Amino acid sequence: MKRVSFAEFGGPDVLQVVDVEEPHAGPGQIRIAVRAAGVNAVDWRIREGQFQRTATASHGAIDLPAGVGQDAAGIVDEVGEGVDDVEVGDGVFGRGWSTYAEHAVLFAWARIPEGLTFEEAAGYPSVVETALRIVREVGVQPGQTLLVSGASGGVGSAVLQIARHRGITVIGTAGSANQDYLQSLGALATTYDEGWVQRVRELGTVDAALDLAGSGVIPELVELTGDPHKVITIADLDAPKYGVRFSGVGGPMPEALAEAADLIARGKLRTPVEKVYSLNEAAAAHADSQAGHSRGRRVIVV
Repeated sequence: MKRVSFAEFGGPDVLQVVDVEEPHAGPGQIRIAVRAAGVNAVDWRIREGQFQRTATASHGAIDLPAGVGQDAAGIVDEVGEGVDDVEVGDGVFGRGWSTYAEHAVLFAWARIPEGLTFEEAAGYPSVVETALRIVREVGVQPGQTLLVSGASGGVGSAVLQIARHRGITVIGTAGSANQDYLQSLGALATTYDEGWVQRVRELGTVDAALDLAGSGVIPELVELTGDPHKVITIADLDAPKYGVRFSGVGGPMPEALAEAADLIARGKLRTPVEKVYSLNEAAAAHADSQAGHSRGRRVIVV
């Protein structure tokens, strides 16, 4: 079986396609023939060894060599003991281990909503779980205004749609090329270049803020909200020194997948796939993801 793997921590060039033994589904798990795998920032953070210094329950220390990826969509081809909600042949999307591969084991999944491609479905699991979690953690309520820094990527796209669906006004910052995109998702949009703080103030009073890009704006977000407890980051590991919480521990994935499937089926959530890559192009996918400025999702097609 072909799998993207790395034997040392480092840049995108450490990723290699290697032959490994096929994994198998254990109790409460399923295995899929992978059709597409989502590319997430956590993938390249793990590859760089960032979590080796701050191992958590969700991102423990990594033993090398290791596979890459946690999101995927594909066809169920093995069902573990105790699983009774899917069968071999079903199309599913979910979270597992080493998903940049021809086969992967998933520990959380949902059926792919009608009309969604494998490429689209692969981009949702971590994105929607993260979006639902940080909107909950930041405590923003219907009728309030949420500022999202770095709003055009996968998590930002989901946050904007989920927040708007809940009656929350959203201000999003992104590059000049993505202003129309943010507006199409219902956000008040502005660029993040010089003068952005004043432009945000002119758009409205900020009740809570999310940092999705890790671009060093935590002090400004605290200034805009007036309280570090009203700011959450998923990208700036230095945030705690400002009293701001770094949210890196995932919430209940089955519930998040079920909510994602429901929102997608009702036309309340749709995130575009910006670019697709092959397994052999995993290094390029990581390099592009690290460069930022994305619109929607990047996925690897198997």
